[in-house]
Amino acid sequence: MAHTPRKRFGQNFLHDHNIIQNIISSIQAASGQHWVEIGPGQGALTEPLLKENVRLDVVELDRDLVVLLREKFKQYPDLQIHSADALRFDFSSLAGEGRKLRVIGNLPYNISTPLMFHLLDNAYCIEDMHFMLQKEVVDRICAVPGSKKYGRLSVMMQYYCSTELLFDVPPESFDPAPQVMSAIVRLIPHLQPPVMVDNVVKLNRVVTQAFSQRRKTLRNSLKKLIEEEAIAALGIDPTLRAESISLAEFARLSNLLQD
Repeated sequence: MAHTPRKRFGQNFLHDHNIIQNIISSIQAASGQHWVEIGPGQGALTEPLLKENVRLDVVELDRDLVVLLREKFKQYPDLQIHSADALRFDFSSLAGEGRKLRVIGNLPYNISTPLMFHLLDNAYCIEDMHFMLQKEVVDRICAVPGSKKYGRLSVMMQYYCSTELLFDVPPESFDPAPQVMSAIVRLIPHLQPPVMVDNVVKLNRVVTQAFSQRRKTLRNSLKKLIEEEAIAALGIDPTLRAESISLAEFARLSNLLQD
């Protein structure tokens, strides 16, 4: 059954067998594990995952692809196909018996960030996540303070997870070929947050405000939230810009906010 990639779903189907093998080698799937694949497409990763004898749930929005997948993999009893929008899907409903989920996906570029944060709402039941993303997004997720890529996404993702860029994936590995380089990232939710914050909503508020005017110093970008003297009292130089501030320092700043 042929399927034409749909632009409105952000479909770019992986077909490079070497890249597929590199992904499978990197994730180290093992028999009996419970995997969730988001956006399986035509099953480029679904098939090798099933051959590892894992229990697999896939979440696919395109109803035509759901039909294709059900026909293609009808001989696998450990596969459950969900015709659903991953942004609204309750991933915690798949977890059970105290075993955490392992998640993988080739995420559409236009929804990748909100989808990752949606998943992190259920981080307690996720062991790890491996995603194919736009390389620029992966670079931002993994960026360290002081780099130009470092921003809100870096701080907030690193609050929730350890992050690791595994390898790049060139455009020609897909059909149709995207206009940008892609990359594989590994995200492992922290068992305990790496920093103590009173409220993660307040952390997000401070980080978002600081990076909304990233060329400004903290005393200017945060002046509506925190006084300059209070910033300095934490041992943080208020003349620094947001890109120089670590997660731990942002945590201390957020703890100054009143509810």
